[in-house]
Amino acid sequence: MNSIFLRIYGGMIAVLVIVAALGVGGLHLLNEARADQYREQLAAGTFRLMAHNMSRMTPIERRQAANLWGRLLGIPLRVRTLDDVQLESRLEARLLQGQVLVEQTRPHTVTIYSLVSAADRLVLTGDVEQVSEQLARATIYLLIDELVRVPEDQQPQRLAALKQRHGFGYPLQLVTRNSASLDDDQRRRLDEGDTVMALDKGGDAIHVFAAVAGTPWIVQLGPIYQMNPYPPHLLVLIGVLGLALIGVTIFLLVRQLERRLRELERAASQVAGGDLETRVPEVGSDSVTRLASAFNGMAAHLQRLLNIQREMVRAVAHEFRTPVARLRFGLEMTGDAETPEARRKYLDGMDSDIQDLDRLVDEMLVYSRLEQGSPALRFEPVDLAALIDQVIDELAPLRPAVRVERVPGRLAEGDQQARVDGEPRYLRRALTNLVTNAMRHAETQVRISYSLDATHALLEVEDDGPGVPEEAWERIFAPFLRLDDSRTRASGGHGLGLSIVRRIVYWHGGRSQLGRSEALGGARFGLWWPRRQDGSVN
Repeated sequence: MNSIFLRIYGGMIAVLVIVAALGVGGLHLLNEARADQYREQLAAGTFRLMAHNMSRMTPIERRQAANLWGRLLGIPLRVRTLDDVQLESRLEARLLQGQVLVEQTRPHTVTIYSLVSAADRLVLTGDVEQVSEQLARATIYLLIDELVRVPEDQQPQRLAALKQRHGFGYPLQLVTRNSASLDDDQRRRLDEGDTVMALDKGGDAIHVFAAVAGTPWIVQLGPIYQMNPYPPHLLVLIGVLGLALIGVTIFLLVRQLERRLRELERAASQVAGGDLETRVPEVGSDSVTRLASAFNGMAAHLQRLLNIQREMVRAVAHEFRTPVARLRFGLEMTGDAETPEARRKYLDGMDSDIQDLDRLVDEMLVYSRLEQGSPALRFEPVDLAALIDQVIDELAPLRPAVRVERVPGRLAEGDQQARVDGEPRYLRRALTNLVTNAMRHAETQVRISYSLDATHALLEVEDDGPGVPEEAWERIFAPFLRLDDSRTRASGGHGLGLSIVRRIVYWHGGRSQLGRSEALGGARFGLWWPRRQDGSVN
């Protein structure tokens, strides 16, 4: 994804889905373990008490007790050996340590194991579908059976000892009839020997009551709470873990972005400190990469502009030195001139030097505007044939010994005129610079031609001069370049004309090219650019 927003948004959606899946799955697995633990807590005391009582019985008495207690519980009870039940070694070790085991055997059904005799490797087993009222009634029956074996005043201590020995998973206590939270109907049922189950005031727990016959005591079980599948502390824990996972994911998504932005910040500081060679790695295709690409382009442009500025300062100082020296010499000679004709000769030379300086300043200003950034170009249809004729009419008289001619151009199919989109003023300047350069080095002839197809235009200027060495074809467009200092000084020019041409055709979306003229043998300069420009005024 190239968009940072889509990347972070997609990451957030993925994290939320993962957190939801992990939360639901984790809560389901946790609730399965909690359900086993809940059933074990409710049944542990009862099964330990039954197993403890069976440990003192004969095999026949065990079978009778198992049948009796099984009817009370509503489940089948059996006394089996450890070899018969075939438990895992880990579970068998826990059972031998006196723990009550709850093992899921079928959906909604568990088997409860309690050790009867370690020496005989006997265990009491029962298949339980749910913890029902019968389990509470059976527990009450077993407890009362234990309590009636001791005097009335020792029964509270006996109940406490049973609770501590067998580890019931709910409160057990003896209360009197007056202290028990019972209504008249429930007291009547207790007097009749019934077991009473009552909800507490909140309605989320039950209490089980049964009277100990012949005593003022009432055995109270509870409160016994139903297992809450969504306990607040677990929900808080899942929420905290989910937020932590979201935070970690956002950190991982944003860390790379911050690192790349810090690289960009460091590079900007280095560029501001003068290190224009600094560049930012361009990895990927998102907005930060596009920003890095734009930054690298800006740094390269600044570096090129500063290099051009330094070159221009050195070149301008060099170019100004010669005409200024000639002006100084002309002033001295004018003062020493003995005749008006001599004075006029020196003044004409000074005027020529001033014109030379004026042309240099003009070219420098044009080149500076083209190099600083995109100039304000107003594209409109231009007739190439008419433009070429206009430039020939202006420049041909400047050097009569050189014949400047326009060769009939090639038009695209369906065209009647050689019309292209361009900025007339700059196109004229580019063609003027090319023709002037060709006339400067030509022996006798300069030829101008054009060629149009459906999408592009090609304008070429050829001469019969000495040409340009192939190794200098690319360098010749650099500003203030002199391939031959003596020839350049003799023929005029300051080394900016071809640089201006390249920048003009660049801002037209095209390119400049140089080769050897097959027809005339000299240099062949060409300008190639699109015929249609965005924002063209028709």
